[in-house]
Amino acid sequence: MAARAGTRSSALRSPAQIPTRASGDADLPGSLRTTRIPLLDPAPAVPGGFPPKAFVGEVVPFRVVSFREGHDTIGVHVRLISPSGDESLHRLTPRGDGTDTWSADIALDEQGAWRYRFEGFSDDFATWAHAAELKVAAGVDVPVMAALGAELLTRASAEKDRPAAQRKRLLAVADALRTGDAATTSATSTDAALAEVFRERPVTTFRSATTEHTLIVDRAAAGVGAWYEFFPRSEGARRLKDGTVRSGTFRTAAKRLPEVAAMGFDVVYLVPIHPIGTTHRKGRNNTLTAEPGDPGSPYAIGAAEGGHDAIHPDLGTAQDFRSFVRAAQKEGLEVALDLALQASPDHPWVAEHPEWFTTLPDGTIAFAENPPKKYQDIYPLNFDNDPAGIYAEMLRIVRHWVAQGVKIFRVDNPHTKPLQFWEWLIAEVNASDPDVIFLAEAFTRPAVMRALAAVGFQQSYSYFTWRNTKAELEEFLTSVSHETSDYMRPNLFVNTHDILTEYLQFGGRAAYRIRACIAATAGPVYGVYAGYELFENVARPGSEENIDNEKYEYKVRDWVGAEARGESLAPLLRRLNEIRAAHPALRQLRNLFTHWSDDDAVLVYSKHLAALFTGTGRADTIIVVANVDPHSVRETTVHLDTTRWGVALGETFEVEDLLTGAVWTWSDHNYVRLDAFAEPVHILKVRERS
Repeated sequence: MAARAGTRSSALRSPAQIPTRASGDADLPGSLRTTRIPLLDPAPAVPGGFPPKAFVGEVVPFRVVSFREGHDTIGVHVRLISPSGDESLHRLTPRGDGTDTWSADIALDEQGAWRYRFEGFSDDFATWAHAAELKVAAGVDVPVMAALGAELLTRASAEKDRPAAQRKRLLAVADALRTGDAATTSATSTDAALAEVFRERPVTTFRSATTEHTLIVDRAAAGVGAWYEFFPRSEGARRLKDGTVRSGTFRTAAKRLPEVAAMGFDVVYLVPIHPIGTTHRKGRNNTLTAEPGDPGSPYAIGAAEGGHDAIHPDLGTAQDFRSFVRAAQKEGLEVALDLALQASPDHPWVAEHPEWFTTLPDGTIAFAENPPKKYQDIYPLNFDNDPAGIYAEMLRIVRHWVAQGVKIFRVDNPHTKPLQFWEWLIAEVNASDPDVIFLAEAFTRPAVMRALAAVGFQQSYSYFTWRNTKAELEEFLTSVSHETSDYMRPNLFVNTHDILTEYLQFGGRAAYRIRACIAATAGPVYGVYAGYELFENVARPGSEENIDNEKYEYKVRDWVGAEARGESLAPLLRRLNEIRAAHPALRQLRNLFTHWSDDDAVLVYSKHLAALFTGTGRADTIIVVANVDPHSVRETTVHLDTTRWGVALGETFEVEDLLTGAVWTWSDHNYVRLDAFAEPVHILKVRERS
């Protein structure tokens, strides 16, 4: 499939015509690392030399630094070879900021491994035209410039790969220049149509090229989606007369899927669905003693009924799970499954492969810890003793669930396993099934999070949950949209079953609205954990997690009743997902730009997508203005760089609030009033001028 670019494509030339060393360098020492026209810092790029990533439909900025000695003009283009072998050439434009950076935005619409290289060349016509325009105006060397122009055009007319009509025209202009006439020379040097001819097919003396790079383009779901997490055992759970709770099943959980789909979510993510161990089973609120009826943590995987390839008998059978997957697909939902590579003391691995765990001097097996947290019901894997055996088993487990219809895995704590294991596993799985997506749940040091993304994870959890002030959000959103976007795709979860931040604990309903609006508009992938729409914000004392954590008990919720009583955030989530579906600018990662406000609690950013890439023939621009203080009313002035979407500074334009329907006339400086308790966020569509 052809790539769509923000600049016109040049005519294709054979790769043999663009050598990796500059033309004319053949007699120079072979040890030279530079070429006549250097091409430096090519991007997209990933630290460590791993291939950068994009997703189908993503607009990717291709960039390179290039220049040559003196004042002659150069040109730069990028040659793309699609996974199916189609080749295209795209002209880059200079950024014009003195950095010698050239760039082109290109949308890649085919899944698979793309190849690309940058090519620099002397732009002989542009060099001549610039010099001729200046000299003719000054009355200097006019006959010389005319003769040089005639020679250049004659050379171009002799190129047999040019259309015959174009060659004929070039020859005629060359003949006219031979008169040495100043008017003819001036007209030729400023002829826009002629300049476009040479932009499409430049005449060059020197050429350079980078080595060939690879760019992995994943399916669209790797980069765009709204995730909804729930525990299958709670969906349809019933409280019995004796006070105990009967577990929900895949059949009862499937009844919840139409509601999830109606809110506009794309992915339903399930915590582990496997048998749960009984040894050291945790009770409610992570207590060390389980009471009768306590279901235990689903992350304590493995019991007499089986391990990672088995299903908890309370949830149903393998056939029931496949039916659940089909029911989700019928609703337009994809199922994501938790992949937690650890075991309860009762897991079959413990008896069959004790070498896969860490044995302490007293003969016991070490349980998991994340100080100050302790997980006595979980044994972590030790990759040191039998890595080959562990690698093979984990690959088998993943392929088992792929065969059951699962193509998305949320990986629990991947930073506690060797980096090289993930590089191997993801490559092995994607080699046979490139549609499989892995999300890294790694809230850890930046270098580790980025390394996991670089080696293959298609999505990553991020620090978004803990970035709440205006300054924090500006820094974070700029970083994930630009600094790491060549390889790290953040999934902006607003909360998880393990994370209830102080912002949500004490910010009330306003905090929940604000975070949902920012997550849904700032990134093309975001997620919520069930209960978010019910404003579940009571924490276990001294912790950042919900009291009565669902990880250790069943939750019986009244979804329908809460919405009927006006006590649910579901209508807002539904509207946010409608806005995301209607606006392609919100389905891009790299197009976010922060603007300014006079208030340190009012965050402003825009997302713009040029008409070439929207599929509608019209540009799409969204401005988000958010009061991130959930306890106040803020009045301030916001300041916009409207040139980001093609409006000159000072010009007016109309905006429509997609949450309320209000319409205002704005310019680059605008008054706003945001009431955290009523209307904390504007999501504004810039209306195109007729």
